[in-house]
Amino acid sequence: MRGVEKENQDLTSENEGGTIPSALESRAVTLESYAALAEIRDTLLETYASNDAMNQLILSRLDPRAWRAETPGFKGEGRTIAAIFAHLHNCRLVWLKRSAPHLNCPARLDPHRCSMKQAAAAHKRSAAQCLRMLRDALSATPNRRVRKFSRDGYVPTWPAGGTMFAYMFSHEAHHRGQILMLAHQLGYRVLEPNIWQWDKLWKQAGLTRRPR
Repeated sequence: MRGVEKENQDLTSENEGGTIPSALESRAVTLESYAALAEIRDTLLETYASNDAMNQLILSRLDPRAWRAETPGFKGEGRTIAAIFAHLHNCRLVWLKRSAPHLNCPARLDPHRCSMKQAAAAHKRSAAQCLRMLRDALSATPNRRVRKFSRDGYVPTWPAGGTMFAYMFSHEAHHRGQILMLAHQLGYRVLEPNIWQWDKLWKQAGLTRRPR
């Protein structure tokens, strides 16, 4: 500690004339930058932790009659709500297998046979593994294992990072909108889904902080 203090004093005295950039100031800026990046990372992880809470909320409020109902006039075309939830889960599995093969991957959902209860349980498992994948991908440690984000074999592979989070979250937000719209069109509107009450979602995810 004495050596560090002496070094700091020497640097300060050398810079009294203002002609030499202060190493101490540079260190302070670096520490502040790291702290800011860490807060952004933690906020992204908190947001993804709440992501599946939105899906679970919709599943808990959805009328079971809407689960496999088809849009009038479009029979056999497009996905049912059951198929959309299965698609969300199965996409997560692709990302896990291709980007974090060291993590255990849950079983796929059959879009034609899965129940609402099975979908809810499967989503919880795949969401937990995706959160582990993101936590490693956004880590600043040199030994992190998730270094790429491979969505599928026919699209380019990206470096693991902020864009990876944005894609994963946006994909699910897009399909949540489809689910809510489809339920409304089928005559089974989801009453007060409250997917925008993020303070409550944060608490449901077991987070101690509020959205920041």
